[in-house]
Amino acid sequence: MLADARHVMPEALKFPGDQRFFLAALERAALIVHGRHSYEDQPNSARRKRLVATRSIAALAPDPSNRNGTLWNPAGAAFEQGCKAAGVDAGSVAIIGGPEVFALFFDRFDTFWLSRAPQVRLPDGEPCFPGVPEHTPEQILAAHGLRACEAEMLDEAAGVSVTAWRRATPS
Repeated sequence: MLADARHVMPEALKFPGDQRFFLAALERAALIVHGRHSYEDQPNSARRKRLVATRSIAALAPDPSNRNGTLWNPAGAAFEQGCKAAGVDAGSVAIIGGPEVFALFFDRFDTFWLSRAPQVRLPDGEPCFPGVPEHTPEQILAAHGLRACEAEMLDEAAGVSVTAWRRATPS
């Protein structure tokens, strides 16, 4: 689960090591992509270029609440059009969720960083991907051609780790 039943990330899922890892990734990204319930809540959030996936518009529109934001309906505009509208034509993209937004990119990710906090339970929480809990996040990533690679422990006491799932290269 990536949020509680109200679509909010509870404090129980916020670990300093994971937050540092997340912030470092955001600092490297040229563009942030997320849905209406996801946000980064970081000191530099307002300065980052972003696409906000929404069904409330036909295709693309400026985000009235963020001068660096572009509203994007994936059913009405290709991702590349969204990038152009956001003023981004090069660099890495950080897809920060939610579940439906992650699913848009399953077959495009070159790397997906999957964090695990095994001691946290969120009954009736929001799954990280469509198809969870019927399948594990690992099964879903593998089904889309990604494989687990390096892992890093972010919080030893809480057992919080992150694993890079990378696109398998053809042999």
